[in-house]
Amino acid sequence: MDFDFSSEQDQLREAVSNWVRRSYTFERRRQIERSSGLSKEVYAELAALGLPALLFGEEDGGMGLGPVEMMVVMEELGRGIVREPLMHAFMSSWILAKSTAKAASIWREDIASGSSLVVLAYQEPGARYELSSCAATATPAESGPHWSLTGQKSLVAAGDEADAFIVPANTAQGMALFWVDRNDPGVALHSYRTLDGARVAHLSANGATAHLITEEGHSTLQTAVDLGIACICAEGIGVMEAMLAQVLEYLNVRKQFGVPLASFQALRHRVADMKTQLELARSMSYLATLKLNDSPEERHLSVSRAKYQLGCAMRLIGQQGIQLHGGIGMTDECVVSHYFKRLTQLEMTFGDTAYHLGQMSAACR
Repeated sequence: MDFDFSSEQDQLREAVSNWVRRSYTFERRRQIERSSGLSKEVYAELAALGLPALLFGEEDGGMGLGPVEMMVVMEELGRGIVREPLMHAFMSSWILAKSTAKAASIWREDIASGSSLVVLAYQEPGARYELSSCAATATPAESGPHWSLTGQKSLVAAGDEADAFIVPANTAQGMALFWVDRNDPGVALHSYRTLDGARVAHLSANGATAHLITEEGHSTLQTAVDLGIACICAEGIGVMEAMLAQVLEYLNVRKQFGVPLASFQALRHRVADMKTQLELARSMSYLATLKLNDSPEERHLSVSRAKYQLGCAMRLIGQQGIQLHGGIGMTDECVVSHYFKRLTQLEMTFGDTAYHLGQMSAACR
């Protein structure tokens, strides 16, 4: 198989890499973390690059690109540990691109232009990563074409920054997906920070006005989450590459007994283990991306395999990166501590390593 990237994909990578290097410095990231955790200004810069429009067709103001280009973008954002929720814009794009709802074209244009940030609010307390576990309900409104939605959703990414949410809820016909505006009087949000300094929110809907996106809720939600897992895998590759580069630089500069740490064979072996795990993870990230357009069963199994391998790699590389830096690696001033926190957060998102091992085992029965 040919795994070489096209010239257009290389140009896209270079554009995102240049933005990360010049505009999203470690100092700027820490400043944003100390203030709010997220920055609309940064998201506007990503929109200026056309990134939220990546997966939309040209008729919706998009770029008409696909999963490989998405992977390229997420890898570069991972190298800069960019915490703005572009991944969730990709997931919303994937869902709305398949929608035949009357207002879908307007929603798509808003997301593609970057004027609206729309995130998926799907996880419920106690669901433990199971997408079929949904207690939220939606009933048709007494007047008008909209619905009335009631339920609780937890760990909603960028919940206090998002303009709208895509929310799964049960109807008389089964699970469906709905569009809910954050400013609706029936919506209440409680936001808080995550381990890596980003922000999430607990969403409470009590008779919130909702607009139907699709009645094929479970299958559409599963497809979107699988796409999100592929994004996480790609981002994890970028974070691990950046962390490994930082470790190599430190080992070559830091001296012990008058010689660089890189001259000690035991430490070189640990770096070799990190590099091996990185390349194993990269191959599985490619697999997850390339399988996104396959059958649902093949796609879901492939992304679970990738997430499991990435989870193992992120844990090993993250822990080794901290240990090889010694005590300084635990400080907030050292970038590797931020790499470690981001890898830990990624490992827990959309199902941890143990969960995806269970998914793989269930598929082989």
